[in-house]
Amino acid sequence: MGKKKYNISVEATLEVIGGKWKCVILCHLTHGKMRTSELKRIMPSITQKMLTQQLRELEEDGIVNRISYNQVPPKVEYELSEYGCSLKGILDSLCAWGERHIIKEYGDKSAVLEDNILNKL
Repeated sequence: MGKKKYNISVEATLEVIGGKWKCVILCHLTHGKMRTSELKRIMPSITQKMLTQQLRELEEDGIVNRISYNQVPPKVEYELSEYGCSLKGILDSLCAWGERHIIKEYGDKSAVLEDNILNKL
């Protein structure tokens, strides 16, 4: 199979971080390592199957590292890889724009933002 052709470079970005959940996962991981159960708790509408699939794809693309601890019970954490950290500026911009959009549409971000991890930091 030949190299993939893109019409515009943003297609390559969206191929890696596009979709409903990947940017959300990555934004949470910008705050540090997290276990799957922690991600699930702060993303209640994602199914376990979808979360696992998205994490695997992000790992395959080199965006996140999966860290397995050899202990009982098994412990697995995810963190942004060095390559994934290069997305931090993009993710911060997306969050900032979203906040401005929420305020423009609703007047008050607390009206629509859930009590999530970002509010607890």
